[in-house]
Amino acid sequence: MNAEAVNPATPSPATSGHATPAGARKKARPRLDLRRLGRAALLGPASRDRLPDAIGHVVDAHRAHHPDAVLEPLRQAYLLAESSHRGQMRKSGEPYITHPLAVTLILAELGAETTTLTASLLHDTVEDTEVTLDQVREQFGEEVGYIVDGVTKLEKVDYGAAAEPETFRKMLVATGNDVRVMSIKLADRLHNMRTLGVMRPAKQERIAKVTRDVLIPLAERLGVQALKTELEDLVFAILHPEENEHTRELILRNASRPDDPLAEVADEVRAVLREADIPAEVRIRPRHFVSVHRVSRKRGPLRGADFGRLLVLVNEDADCYGVLGELHTCLTPVVSEFKDFIAVPKYNLYQSLHTAVARDDGQVVEVLIRTHQMHKVAEAGVVALGNPYAAPAEEQSASDGERVDPTRPGWLSRLLEWQRGAPDPATFWSTLREDLAQDREITVFRPDGGTIGLPDGATCVDAAYAQYGEDAHACIGARVNGRLATLSTTLRDGDTVQLLMGQDPASEPSRQWLEHAHTPAARIAIQRWLTAHPERSDPPAARSEEARSEEARWAPRPADEPAVAPGPSTGAQVLADRPGATVRLAGCCTPVPDDEVTGFAVRGGAVTVHRVECAAVARMKNAGRAEVGVHWGEGAECRVTLVAESFVRPHLLADLTEAMALEGAEIVSATVEPPTQQQVRHTYTVQLPDAAHLPALMRAMRNVAGVYDVSRAKPQPQGA
Repeated sequence: MNAEAVNPATPSPATSGHATPAGARKKARPRLDLRRLGRAALLGPASRDRLPDAIGHVVDAHRAHHPDAVLEPLRQAYLLAESSHRGQMRKSGEPYITHPLAVTLILAELGAETTTLTASLLHDTVEDTEVTLDQVREQFGEEVGYIVDGVTKLEKVDYGAAAEPETFRKMLVATGNDVRVMSIKLADRLHNMRTLGVMRPAKQERIAKVTRDVLIPLAERLGVQALKTELEDLVFAILHPEENEHTRELILRNASRPDDPLAEVADEVRAVLREADIPAEVRIRPRHFVSVHRVSRKRGPLRGADFGRLLVLVNEDADCYGVLGELHTCLTPVVSEFKDFIAVPKYNLYQSLHTAVARDDGQVVEVLIRTHQMHKVAEAGVVALGNPYAAPAEEQSASDGERVDPTRPGWLSRLLEWQRGAPDPATFWSTLREDLAQDREITVFRPDGGTIGLPDGATCVDAAYAQYGEDAHACIGARVNGRLATLSTTLRDGDTVQLLMGQDPASEPSRQWLEHAHTPAARIAIQRWLTAHPERSDPPAARSEEARSEEARWAPRPADEPAVAPGPSTGAQVLADRPGATVRLAGCCTPVPDDEVTGFAVRGGAVTVHRVECAAVARMKNAGRAEVGVHWGEGAECRVTLVAESFVRPHLLADLTEAMALEGAEIVSATVEPPTQQQVRHTYTVQLPDAAHLPALMRAMRNVAGVYDVSRAKPQPQGA
């Protein structure tokens, strides 16, 4: 199918590629007439002092956004492009110059500034003509030269099968320094997709798949929705012709309806805002083909309100919330549909309030509320920034994190970081597609208030490598929202993540981490380390021989063996309401002074003292054991069982026991359970000269590197 048949006309960016229901059509700028443009390109200008007729469309669109723009660079760029491409023809039969002109017109309509348009006119000259990069730099400056170089393909004769992935790698690296490189590439691909019908079907499909997997996600991440939506429709028509035709029939059937619920609700909204004295423009925003297809798959049979949304444009940010309040007051809101992307913008610069209102017939109308400037950015993304490298406004603060520089968003920085470690073009190409397929981003917060941007589904492993790079090899754990979490924990948008880093240089990543790593940066860094250290790549990787020897000296026992003190406590004095009875502190719950305790008579006339929450208490009561009143005497010496949870690292046991000894604790018994996921659980029964020392002992144990929690042993029912 001819891709151009999908959208026979290209409206302005606000409605590009959208299916228009009845009553909502507006006169749109017709697509550029390539034949007429081709004739104008061949005729050239009547005078070198005036602009060539062929770029009149570009100039009109450019002046609409930049009335004071200097047009001389565009004139010179056109003259060079036309003369260098003269004689070259596209497969459609048009003069080749029509292609750079059409690409430049796309960008001009989006609001691109003069430098971008100049580079766009020249974007194929170095690749396809005798013009050299040095000539471009000499005539138009380093800035234009850099952009043209960034979009110039690598020669297949030099790179073979690696030419396409290496070209994209080169383009992405160039985009990291100047985002306008990717803007031109996206517009270039859009015009090529519009005219793809002249290619053989197999080539159409191959180009459409690369567009789907790489260019459309990049357009989404750069916020250029006007290009993204049309690219989606063009790809959809090629890869899914039957579904495309079915969707077209749905749209045409809806357009022939006698009534239009969207228009009716739009009139209601206008009346509400007029009454509230809020200046606003209310538009009907039809869904494009792919959006209609997605909604039909999600909701089943579509009703009139499903074919579009309402767009409310206001002048000030505060007016957005004013509109929201009026709509929720005067109409029936669907509260579950509310989202605030103004207070928390998306990672691709997008800002809007999303809500929905319900009609009496049950149809739900989605409403987008934004300022005119927000709308411009929502449609054109980074292209709408004008000159993105001009000095920032004074009110822009560095504390805004990655949003302070929208030309180098967090996802792009991460992509540039991991691509350096991709060992070969095939790995880069497959990993790039996989990375770009993660189309939703979350933001997690560091304890210092900074943020980390991650793809949806990322784990603590991904957060560690995003924050610390290869230094994350030393990560030994994390706390998520203040609670201990394993490195495999999946993070959610808005979580606070504290990464716990080991102090020992011998700390190493585990092969298990690969199972939990979702970002290319994490996977590539871990795999590179494991490849370089094959002898130490089996988990648990961080345990040295010395650490294992230390653990062996403590004679670890099975994890299910009960933690029972080896004998009665001879320290803290406990008095029983049974004179002459021998009193023993239960080893299952190791009571210490000030714990609430109770006693039970056991064989031989002895009294065993338990903490009242001990599981053995309920069991003994059910068994009919006689309960004996007990209370603490004057003695302060006590025996207590503590559980320390830590990450595996060399010398941990030595450091932990030394810290305990410095607090005056005598270790009566100790057990170390087998490590799992680089975590280990230690149980110590210790004798303290004074129960008041217990809080200090527990603090000292927690301060040992690698130990993330210390607690009293939970009461066990065994050994009463």
